[in-house]
Amino acid sequence: MKAFLLAGGLGTRLRPLTDSTPKCLLPVQGIPMLQIWLALCRQYDIDEVLVNIHAHGNAVRKFIEENKHGIKVRLSEETALLGSAGTILANRDWINKERSFWVFYADVLTTANLNQMLAFHSGRNPIATIGVYEVPDPSRCGIVQVDERGVVLDFVEKPQAPVGNLAFSGLMLATPALLGAIPHMSPVDLGFHVLPQIVGRLAAYRIPDFLMDVGTLETYRAAQETWPGLSQSHKP
Repeated sequence: MKAFLLAGGLGTRLRPLTDSTPKCLLPVQGIPMLQIWLALCRQYDIDEVLVNIHAHGNAVRKFIEENKHGIKVRLSEETALLGSAGTILANRDWINKERSFWVFYADVLTTANLNQMLAFHSGRNPIATIGVYEVPDPSRCGIVQVDERGVVLDFVEKPQAPVGNLAFSGLMLATPALLGAIPHMSPVDLGFHVLPQIVGRLAAYRIPDFLMDVGTLETYRAAQETWPGLSQSHKP
């Protein structure tokens, strides 16, 4: 199975840490976040990964060469950031024959059981399934309303007046049908430009496991204390 690992962001909210280190290589309890993601991919038999790079691209390239360990990794260098959906569209030939593919935001830490999310998705056949979780600060997230069947009825990115606190986690399982919903513009973002357009055909899987968006200095510091590490125990 294939996965996008979106790692090209500038990490401006994590400065000065990201002045010399790409966000995806910032260590959590001594382990770079990109290394944690590659380990999660191996744990769930994801054998091909595409990593987009922009800031400090050479550092990411060197790290991948030394740490891919059995995973086929393709690097997609973006001289100008394409946006989360733009990276997918620019590499459509890589996934347009797949039954489904993963999209992971590399600045998210999680112990989510990907097999359970895949089973949830397979039983519903939507265009895509997003992982969702409850957050304390919904105005900073993509907020969803979901019906009792797990169908997304509404999606608003960074709402000024949030109607709830159930948020997009940065984990998504998509089908090639998603490509047709991505506008041909640049940059183009999943949260702002794509997911709101496919409500009703978008499913939401509630992630009961550890999940943290490591996007700020505050959450980065918190991750050092709360990240439990990956476990093999809940793979089946």
